[in-house]
Amino acid sequence: MNELEPLLDPTDIRIFSGRSNPELAARIADYLHVPLEKTHVSRFSNDNLFVQLGASVRGRAVFIIQSLTPPVSDHLLELLMMLDIAKSAAAREIHAIIPYFSYARSDKKDAPRISITARLIADLLATAGATHLMTMTLHSPQVHGFFSIPADPLTARALFVDYFRQKNLDPYKTIVVAPDMGRAKSASRFAAHLGMHIATANKERISDTDVRIGGMIRRQVRGFEHALVYDDEIATAGSVVELSHLLVDSGIKTITLICTHGLFLGPAIERLSGIPQIVEIVTTDTVLRPPDRCPPNLTVLSVAPVIGEAIHRNYLRQSIGDLFTFWQGEDI
Repeated sequence: MNELEPLLDPTDIRIFSGRSNPELAARIADYLHVPLEKTHVSRFSNDNLFVQLGASVRGRAVFIIQSLTPPVSDHLLELLMMLDIAKSAAAREIHAIIPYFSYARSDKKDAPRISITARLIADLLATAGATHLMTMTLHSPQVHGFFSIPADPLTARALFVDYFRQKNLDPYKTIVVAPDMGRAKSASRFAAHLGMHIATANKERISDTDVRIGGMIRRQVRGFEHALVYDDEIATAGSVVELSHLLVDSGIKTITLICTHGLFLGPAIERLSGIPQIVEIVTTDTVLRPPDRCPPNLTVLSVAPVIGEAIHRNYLRQSIGDLFTFWQGEDI
């Protein structure tokens, strides 16, 4: 249990959860010493959703927690309805807490006649009633600029740094590896806090499930035995598996995979199990996984203290800059 000072007024705050990750919502509420209010969700006979918030929100600060995990469209609509309910019920401020914002991957127009869906979802959230948004580790940093409301991109990096500092890994034998140039800056910050070198792969995406990794990584990891592959998410595991094969061929003996969002969809478990050199997978609880989507060597760290601290500081009008994804200070 944390020691927050001052404690928040539970009569002035309402925390609700959608159905995507109620366990994380409960941990956040517990961190803040504020009850998690009930949300009633059902379906009409015509398949329309029915959503009702279980406590009065009039004049209060409302925090609605919902990750955009499968079924994404259902969870998104559920979130939009909860925001709209809070707005029409005269909430003072409405915070959308989206630990995993999956549409951040749809951040550019890289084919004709397609939607930049991340921007569309950002507009929908504001239209539905959100006055502020928090999320964890956006796949693409530019998505932060799509929001017309204040948006705070938080990071789990401090959790990972604390976890691996306790392992006392040898920096002369262990190297941090970014799977592509897009993750290079974040991986570099992580490596700097552990006093380790970093290598960056060159990834070319062939399809949603298949990628090609360039061979230049071989020179960068030469002489190292253990690789910490640092990524934002693992979905079907195509990228990290391709990279892991290349690392093993380059002389790496053991691999640890690190990601904020561990979805492990489709063939991911089978793919990961096929590489014995992957000794551990470290992720967070931004995504709720059923037991059959949990690799046996999985370690889960909770982001509840990070999100809870951000909510606490935001409510008290304090700075949360050191919790941001791009933060490089000593306190990460």
